Amino acid sequence: MDFSFRHYLFAALAAFAVVGTAVATDMSDEAIAERIKPVGALYLEGEAPVVEVAAGPRSGDAVYNTFCTACHTSGVMGAPKKGVAGDWTERLAKGKDVLADHAINGFNAMPAKGSCMDCSDEEIVAAIEHMIEGL
Repeated sequence: MDFSFRHYLFAALAAFAVVGTAVATDMSDEAIAERIKPVGALYLEGEAPVVEVAAGPRSGDAVYNTFCTACHTSGVMGAPKKGVAGDWTERLAKGKDVLADHAINGFNAMPAKGSCMDCSDEEIVAAIEHMIEGL
């Protein structure tokens, strides 16, 4: 019987497929449990687990780095960039109360609280202070 290179290649690939599948399939109880575990959990109203909330307000730096940086680093849709005095001059001229009101309630392209719906007003003001410090 005459075997060509193609026959040897096919036999080698078939052998690797069989051996590779056998090696890759971990049938231990732990591996099976990991593969079939639920992706999430469902809770009925009143049965939800207790979620611990961090004590005290977040710092302006933490709020900025979590919620504000996406727009206020690059200036998306005219957002004033952190630390760029020219972007803030006109806004600061209206007063910090107006600036805080716009940030908390939304203004032009900025959504209310910059989409940080669980931020307190004090945390939003702290984020503003963080963005304008050193100007």
